[in-house]
Amino acid sequence: MQTQVEELPENRVRLEIEVPSAEVKHAIDHAASDLATSLRIPGFRKGKIPMPVLLARVGRERLYAEAVESHIGGWFSNAAARSRIRPVAQPEYGYELPSSERDSFRFTATVVVQPKPEVVDWTGLEVPAGEADVPEELVERELRAVQESVAELTPVDDRPALEGDTLVADLVNASGEAQRDVVVELGNGTLIEEIERGLVGMKPHQPARIDYAGPDGSQHSLEATVKEIKEKVLPSLDDDLARAATEFQTLEELRSDIEERLRKQLEDEIESAFRAAAVDRLAEASQVDPSGPLVDSRTAELLRGFLLSLERRGIAPETYLQLTGDTPAELQERLRDEARRAVARELVLEAAADKLGIEVSDEELRAFIREQAEPEEEDVERVVEEIWANPRREQLREDLRLRAALDRVASEVKRIPLELAHAREKLWTPGKEKSPGDTKLWTPGTKEPA
Repeated sequence: MQTQVEELPENRVRLEIEVPSAEVKHAIDHAASDLATSLRIPGFRKGKIPMPVLLARVGRERLYAEAVESHIGGWFSNAAARSRIRPVAQPEYGYELPSSERDSFRFTATVVVQPKPEVVDWTGLEVPAGEADVPEELVERELRAVQESVAELTPVDDRPALEGDTLVADLVNASGEAQRDVVVELGNGTLIEEIERGLVGMKPHQPARIDYAGPDGSQHSLEATVKEIKEKVLPSLDDDLARAATEFQTLEELRSDIEERLRKQLEDEIESAFRAAAVDRLAEASQVDPSGPLVDSRTAELLRGFLLSLERRGIAPETYLQLTGDTPAELQERLRDEARRAVARELVLEAAADKLGIEVSDEELRAFIREQAEPEEEDVERVVEEIWANPRREQLREDLRLRAALDRVASEVKRIPLELAHAREKLWTPGKEKSPGDTKLWTPGTKEPA
């Protein structure tokens, strides 16, 4: 589609959009199919009405009106995305119906848009960043996991079940349905937490009742009988363990590999937090404070995603709220804060990309699609062409453009140690009182998403 943008007063724009004839024909065919399905014409089955008969019944004007009304919103959205404008209200359309399915279709859309922020010079902004310091306890935890991977299970019968033991148990619910010889490692999260807690302390062949709540909050009970208890006997932490459980020849080599792997993970997390902090700091300094429909729609999108994730885990929203102690209003506000922050990041990165003149060419976009498809797709070019034929490819282009802008911003702000940022937050200067809850700089760990 061809689009021209005219800026109007009061944060409004007018888009003049030309839809190619191929898309007009697709819209008309789609509208004809919908009308044919809904109409009853003697002698024809639903959905099987020929076009000449349909036109004679409903008229060309109604068919074309149906085609335009059902597709104009999508045409506008695609044009707005390519033009990099963010509507904050419903557009007002102006058009005349197409004269035929062989002609292109022109229309105008006048809409209020989110004003683009004036982005500040980010090279002077200071952003705190942590250092990758691997705690010794993390290394020890990984080494213990290696020990446990080759640990022997030894039966015990002179004590009750303890955390870390492996049990063989029979579980019989209230209706008499039984699961026999269930193997469970206590503390591994295989069973519902309340059931595992109930098994701790049990002795072999002494049945006990365990009450527990289901994922939806309903109350249940079962009878558990522990048939066998086994404890882990860990091998010594030495070179023999390294050779038996890993590809390394010495314990020192194994420890060094664990430390390096953990350091890389921490560095990735720190860099991700730093990049988020950099764009948040830039949005703050540029006084980007989004509100209205953009934030409302993003909040609704986050809520839908959140509810879907609960559904996939079999957790009812009411149960989640009970477990967290949140109210629906508190959850909604937390999601709104996350939405506001996400929109602010996008707006300020768009402004930075404009300032830097960043564009993503067709070749770069195709290369990215190809790179993402290659690990698991045999026919890479087919995948590229399928995505290329989808209008949503423009959103992918914009995502890459914003990522490039973030790369520049993150590389050019002033990275300062966390300790220095914390020290500056504690400083008091005359005429600049600060309450204990206020912070001047963003630090990792604050403003966490819901």
